[in-house]
Amino acid sequence: MSTFKAPKGTYDLIPPYSAKYLAVRDAISGPLRKSGYGYIETPGFEDVNLFARGVGESTDIVTKEMYTLTTKGGSELALRPEGTASVLRAALEASLHKQGNLPVKLWYSGSYYRYERPQKGRYRHFSQVGAEAIGAEDPALDAELIILADQAYRSLGLRNFRILLNSLGDKECRPVYREALQTFLRGLDLDEDTLRRADINPLRVLDDKRESVQKQLVGAPLLRDYLCDACKTYHEEVRALITAAGVVFEDDPKLVRGLDYYTRTTFEFVHDGLGSQSAVGGGGRYDGLSEMIGGPVLPSVGWALGVDRTVLALEAEGVELDIPATTSVFAVAIGEEARRVLFGKVTELRKAGIAADFAFGGKGLKGAMKDANRSGARFTVVAGERDLAEGVVQLKDMESGEQEAVALGALVEAVRAKLA
Repeated sequence: MSTFKAPKGTYDLIPPYSAKYLAVRDAISGPLRKSGYGYIETPGFEDVNLFARGVGESTDIVTKEMYTLTTKGGSELALRPEGTASVLRAALEASLHKQGNLPVKLWYSGSYYRYERPQKGRYRHFSQVGAEAIGAEDPALDAELIILADQAYRSLGLRNFRILLNSLGDKECRPVYREALQTFLRGLDLDEDTLRRADINPLRVLDDKRESVQKQLVGAPLLRDYLCDACKTYHEEVRALITAAGVVFEDDPKLVRGLDYYTRTTFEFVHDGLGSQSAVGGGGRYDGLSEMIGGPVLPSVGWALGVDRTVLALEAEGVELDIPATTSVFAVAIGEEARRVLFGKVTELRKAGIAADFAFGGKGLKGAMKDANRSGARFTVVAGERDLAEGVVQLKDMESGEQEAVALGALVEAVRAKLA
């Protein structure tokens, strides 16, 4: 047993369970890749001020949950707690918005880090797939991203998720609502930290999960009653486009995302089979984020879907993913000459695009056949001295148990035909 263990609140992905995570990542990114989104990858750490400005200094993420460090040169860095700020920073740095093709459509996948109290569905190291459409203010873009996420989840076989939708207004109408909400919150029996949050960003109080706070929020003013005409029109268009696409959603006037940069469209994907950590993903429009981090005006929209929580949602629904076996052919050699020959055939099979493995370690026939069974391979190729003298190998179908002699030179084509 190793002296070391994975840090608290983290996990190791190991086969065969890790295949689920790869399948989920592929399924989420699939609709994006077919819709003009290009892949982007950013560093695992950034200047701490990128998140302080973008995510919001009053958010729990910045005040309590970021992993920060000081380099030998004195720079203050933070492990990335979310993806949007990093992706926008990278797009601005590379001047992608100046190449004349807006919006810039990007997707990404990676690990993120937050110092939270670990529980099922909430980790200190977690995985997300995200998408960002940068540089265009268009309700069709908001609708596109919601529809693509819905397609991704349905392609996995998920059915019991809900889409919550709201509008957070913009710089014209939100200040009026902010003042009304602050007036309401000051009349409640709230602790000092919550009152302080109400002064800095009162919308964050609406996102407070404590029952003692939620009970007092009954009757709080709703942002939808304060939306300006432009925001109302924009939101109705988003709703109409989603509806026309056959995507079912729920209007949630109390929905507030936990990051400061959101404006107008905001949405969340929730799964009721996950308990308290019911959100499996979410996102929204963030028209002012570029300016917050020193860039030009670039209205944008995006989302991030949790790979970890999506896997838990699949398990909650009892959905078994159709994950192909990692090995199609397993080679078992009897004798040194057969080992050399079959090892060469395994290499040929791989070059031909056929997943193949080999009985390593010099095991006997019985032990090697056990390895073949455990590999999940559809076929096993067995050869000994007599087979080689006759110029053949024995090809065994592991499902039916049938076995036939195949000419050594025809092995690749014979396997290819049977797998077709």
